[in-house]
Amino acid sequence: QVQLVESGGGLVQAGDSLRLSCAASGRTFNNYAMGWFRQAPGKEREFVAAISQSTINTYYGDSVKGRFTISRDNNKNTVDLQMNSLKPEDTALYYCAADTSTWTMRTEGGLGVDYWGQGTQVTVSS
Repeated sequence: QVQLVESGGGLVQAGDSLRLSCAASGRTFNNYAMGWFRQAPGKEREFVAAISQSTINTYYGDSVKGRFTISRDNNKNTVDLQMNSLKPEDTALYYCAADTSTWTMRTEGGLGVDYWGQGTQVTVSS
């Protein structure tokens, strides 16, 4: 089992920045690719970003490319999501995820992802 706990959500204004963090515990963190998803009310879950076990490869959803940056610290067992130039349409519940494959995260809305956090709310006002 892998336990994931997100933090850092909040209410910000359009154009602001916010940094989300996810702390992982349980099985060996380095064995897992990590990612972030989001889900807004009435919408399907959306892939946001993923990072490989080695940190070499990163992937982003089209709607956040150039604005969001994912990073991980394998010594601290954490994965962060730096969100810049936030827009009202970024408002959602953001989930941290862990899986052995970044491919699984990037397909079918993360349907096959092994582990999920409880989520942290991000609200961007216009």
